[in-house]
Amino acid sequence: MRSVLNTTFRSLQVRNYRLFATGQLVKLVGVWMMFTAQDWLVLDLSGDSPAALGAVASLQFVPVLLLTLYAGKLADRFDKRRLLVLSNAAFAITAIAFAVLVASGHAQLWHVFLFAGLLGIANAVETPVRQAFVSELVELPLLPNALALSAATFNTARIGGPALAGVALALFDTGPVFLIATVLAIAPIFSYSRMRATDLRPAERQAKKDARIADGLRYVGQRSDLALPIALMFVVGMIGFNFPVTLAALAKINFGAGPSSFGLLTTALAVGALGGALAGSARRARPGVYVVIGAALAFSVLEFAVGFAPNFIVAMLVLVPTGFFSIFLAQAANHRVQMGVDPAFRGRVMALYVLVFLGTTPIGASLAGWWGQHYGIASSISGAGVVCFVASMVALIWQLRTSGERLSMTFRPRPRLTLVPPVASVAKIPERENAAA
Repeated sequence: MRSVLNTTFRSLQVRNYRLFATGQLVKLVGVWMMFTAQDWLVLDLSGDSPAALGAVASLQFVPVLLLTLYAGKLADRFDKRRLLVLSNAAFAITAIAFAVLVASGHAQLWHVFLFAGLLGIANAVETPVRQAFVSELVELPLLPNALALSAATFNTARIGGPALAGVALALFDTGPVFLIATVLAIAPIFSYSRMRATDLRPAERQAKKDARIADGLRYVGQRSDLALPIALMFVVGMIGFNFPVTLAALAKINFGAGPSSFGLLTTALAVGALGGALAGSARRARPGVYVVIGAALAFSVLEFAVGFAPNFIVAMLVLVPTGFFSIFLAQAANHRVQMGVDPAFRGRVMALYVLVFLGTTPIGASLAGWWGQHYGIASSISGAGVVCFVASMVALIWQLRTSGERLSMTFRPRPRLTLVPPVASVAKIPERENAAA
């Protein structure tokens, strides 16, 4: 057990990373409390409209679509820790103003739309900078573990936040939930301020003329090993990862659940996601492309099944493995990109990753809300699974064709799927053995 714990949590032995993870955990618990209460507030103010939920989610991520690439450029040019302090301070101030408005009882639907956009601006700067900053906290061999623990931190908050919000919503009104959440959102400002600057491992900062967004895009275009996971996450992030829109509507409209029960659906998804994050914490090397594609295929099938869940209990059970493969996929794709990129381009490449993964949410959330409004929220979830499955199969076929590899299925002594290398590669093996002899 001690060996397992030392392997799983070894990045926490680094003081700066420990401060980073603690601050993120406290903040994200508050953020998920706020988002859960916000979804419930939107349904109350809009008369149970899935389209309104989609609009709020879109407004939260429109700034990501517009500003993320520029934020990546800033990450390659300036001190990432200072940028994170400023962006987190902006988020906290905006969240406090929003909470005061909700607690006063004067919040209207357009207020929610406005503050969703303002909070999205802060997140559009913070997210790509934070993604690139992790590599400055730990040495390269620890980077997969540090990224996995960051995902685990996120999903631990996603478990605790909605659960706490569900209990608080059942006991109080939405106002107190927002006030509690804003207090927690201040934590990263203190954790970043307490870090030892001498222990950081900053990449060489790029001059303005050398930190152009177009250069980062061109760099990815020349690297197929980076382009494929980014392209796959473009589809999955836009179409498949719309649970903030669909789960609230599924719980309240399809299953007639209350706020505490809605929190259970989100928690079930997050429990599986936490397992997926921890499953990748022992990773020491860059994951292969077929790990990414396989996780995408598994997630697609499970998301399709969620849409056909006949009742609340079945939906909650299916959401656990769905959550597992959702974060396992996102984490494997993130690792493959982060561990394959030149440090000089890391900020801009991770900004592109965040853009396709989160910045496309306005499009996907609007589509999910519109489809759910007209054809039912269950069909919106299942349809997303179908689209993600098709995208995953296209990625698999493209990879097999470009690499010359092929899949072989054997049934004896037990069913097994194996990857057969190109004929030329197989032919070179005896030559290398003869040369060694």
